[in-house]
Amino acid sequence: MCGIIGYIGNNEVVPILIEGLRRLEYRGYDSAGIAYLQTGRIEVRRSVGKLANLEAALSGNSPSGRIGIGHTRWATHGRPSEENAHPHRVGSLVLVHNGIIENYLPLKHELQAEGRTFQSETDTEVIVHLIDRQMSRGQGFEEAVRSALKEVRGAYAICVLSEKEPDVLIAAREGCPLVAGIGDGQYFVASDIPAILNHTRDIILLDDGEMAVLTPKGISVKDLAGHPKEKRIETVSWNPVMAERGGYKHFMLKEIHEQPQAVLDTFRGRVFLEEDAVALPEVGLTAAEADGLRKITLVACGTSWHAALIGKFMIEELARVPVDVDIGSEFRYRDPVLDRQSLLIAISQSGETADTLAAVKEAKSKGARVVSICNVVGSTMARESHGVLYTHAGPEIGVAATKTFTSQLTALYLLAFHLGTTRTTLSPSRATKLLEDLQHLPRLIEETLKQDQAISKLAKHFFNHRDFLYLGRGVNYPIALEGALKLKELSYIHAEGYPAGEMKHGPIALIDENMPVVVLAPQDKVYEKMLSNVMEVKARGGIIIAVATEGDREIGTKTDHVIWVPSAPSLLMPVVLSIPMQLLAYHIAVLRGCDVDQPRNLAKSVTVE
Repeated sequence: MCGIIGYIGNNEVVPILIEGLRRLEYRGYDSAGIAYLQTGRIEVRRSVGKLANLEAALSGNSPSGRIGIGHTRWATHGRPSEENAHPHRVGSLVLVHNGIIENYLPLKHELQAEGRTFQSETDTEVIVHLIDRQMSRGQGFEEAVRSALKEVRGAYAICVLSEKEPDVLIAAREGCPLVAGIGDGQYFVASDIPAILNHTRDIILLDDGEMAVLTPKGISVKDLAGHPKEKRIETVSWNPVMAERGGYKHFMLKEIHEQPQAVLDTFRGRVFLEEDAVALPEVGLTAAEADGLRKITLVACGTSWHAALIGKFMIEELARVPVDVDIGSEFRYRDPVLDRQSLLIAISQSGETADTLAAVKEAKSKGARVVSICNVVGSTMARESHGVLYTHAGPEIGVAATKTFTSQLTALYLLAFHLGTTRTTLSPSRATKLLEDLQHLPRLIEETLKQDQAISKLAKHFFNHRDFLYLGRGVNYPIALEGALKLKELSYIHAEGYPAGEMKHGPIALIDENMPVVVLAPQDKVYEKMLSNVMEVKARGGIIIAVATEGDREIGTKTDHVIWVPSAPSLLMPVVLSIPMQLLAYHIAVLRGCDVDQPRNLAKSVTVE
């Protein structure tokens, strides 16, 4: 949520800021703004709505400069308005901020008592006033920023510019992601890597409590006490083309079709068929630690939570250890029972999800071992964990998770296999079969993607419906939840996902001739049970859309529409079934005229509670 870009160098700053903000649009925003130093004075331009409105506000002004900051805002404190849009100016300072300042109200009252006036409803403006107050007391720019940040409590990533020191850009973070980029005679700061990929692949990942000072000569990193920090320069392997649409109408559609490669890249180099082994040294779990586990807890939010629900089936079946699944936003508000014989697996595509990070810290405080699954190398969650299993999906620009979800399922399958072999709960023949199954998964996804056109035609029958019900059983019921979530977040149609066995415990009351019911009915061990559910829906006039195994002659006689998928092993069938769920939601949303890459009110990475 929200996006930051900062630049200092020899090139015109405004086009670089606008380009960076455009590459951050996927994070979700309702207003945008930039500030740049021009002939010794900071100019600020802000607008509500999309970046096109900001560009219109800039047209005809011939802006120029070599240093500046930009921001896309997703409202937290204060409604979307030009006054609440960033950057915020106080005196000679302008600042942009992601996050939430928890103690902003007492600080604001204190500053108002000193005679300071506020121009916005935001918590952000408090930070600018605090820095300005310190500078008015004689502190230099850098020292004033450090002093001000010591007074605030909460999560933040900031970037600030001062007319008094026009060759300095300062950025800092606490609980919100921020990276610095090193180019050829130019330097960057951004809340996410895609914003600067067109200019550099050399980045510095800032940690909590660190501040980066950018000048025309380079970047220095210090802690809030002013002590220098040695930071490693990371080279990002993504290329800029990976963050473009590549001929697809939307990023989301491109990313749906990238899933065979993303899944392959996630297990490539980790699977050794000749040895029936999976190598995951980065998880950092010894054989003795794995064997001594009494309990595993999976924690995640949103789509990643659905992945965790499937991960429970995988781990319990292959490793034979009890697994709990928790929603990150609820986990730390009870007193979870964890100890040194517990393993917490945290799942987040960004590695910056605030609630999941809080769960990681809670688990560590109780002595549990923590392994994270995420897509961003060097993310906060990865650094906070004892071990990390990276997915290799590449950048995902669409807000709705697609390839990162199926990559997470692949990573969970690998981890479940690894735990099973380490704990010796898998026979050699079962291990061989499991790895052979995984090798075929990219091809199964490719075959399923061939249903794209058929699903597009199917969507035309249903895009005007107001309610949907999704049903699944066993390891596939979380895909019913995921299918309903995708439809809700993309098309704004109300949808509910349920374990099919729960249908008679309430949802059956909703079924009538106007209710499309998506039934996940592959030919597996609960197939007959699903057919019974199909007949119950049919008896009440519901419209049935079945997702079924190719060659199933019976299902077509009992349903109104069928989406065919190839036969797949039970633990990998959720990956295959997720593809039609994504495509159906996508095509319905497009027909409804929705912004599928940036659904309203949603952010790619929820970095505040």
